[in-house]
Amino acid sequence: MSDALLAYGIAKIKEYGIVDSGDAKTNGIGAMTEARWRDFFETMANAGVYSKNLDFHKAYTLRFVNKKVGMRP
Repeated sequence: MSDALLAYGIAKIKEYGIVDSGDAKTNGIGAMTEARWRDFFETMANAGVYSKNLDFHKAYTLRFVNKKVGMRP
């Protein structure tokens, strides 16, 4: 890709808030919360994809996220 095309892509990513919006604004790039996992699980369980008694907490860890990565001081 040319430098101009890369610059255009980066500008669009910033314009649309693809990387640094929502929870990423306060917790950094890659932010994730228990509430988002719960909402996803409940949506899928209600659709019959997962059993409603599945312990979804075993599917993820927040240990490596919410470290304010990519945020300016």
